[in-house]
Amino acid sequence: MNPLKAFVGTLTTTDNDEVRKASRSIYDIDINNLQGKPLDLSEFKGKKILFVNVASKCGFTHQYRDLQELYEAYKDQLIVIGVPCNQFGNQEPGNSNEIQEFCEINYGVTFPVTEKIDVKGPNQHDLYDWLTRKAVNGKQNSIVKWNFQKYLVDEEGEFVDYFYSVTKPMNSRITKYLK
Repeated sequence: MNPLKAFVGTLTTTDNDEVRKASRSIYDIDINNLQGKPLDLSEFKGKKILFVNVASKCGFTHQYRDLQELYEAYKDQLIVIGVPCNQFGNQEPGNSNEIQEFCEINYGVTFPVTEKIDVKGPNQHDLYDWLTRKAVNGKQNSIVKWNFQKYLVDEEGEFVDYFYSVTKPMNSRITKYLK
């Protein structure tokens, strides 16, 4: 018998799920935009992607302005994607329309913003499973500690690094990857 077939035949459903997740590209992950329509991450191949879990009632909310500045300054090579999350102090209570209006009116946000998701815990979205687990992203484990934590993925969809909330979007720790 083929040794690979013999090995695969011994895998449990959980093991198969782990193998499937580990071999999945960031571009294969399904997520919707704020309007509930699929946001095709593969459209961003060839650009770096900065994923940021955002919230409208957080001490770091002013970073929306800096994220927009970063997006405009590097839009030829970078896409910023805001990912609303209400898991930290209930600081993103709004619905999709309220979130979109808040971002546009207060910060002039033009970069994509996704549906509200869980970035940790038992209902963690597949996007953050990929971003936070070395077994899936191939590079590094992390824990999302608060709103406005940032994750950078390169032009080929490879995990690069993550940055805690206190790292401002225009900080050289981030921009060094864009020069």
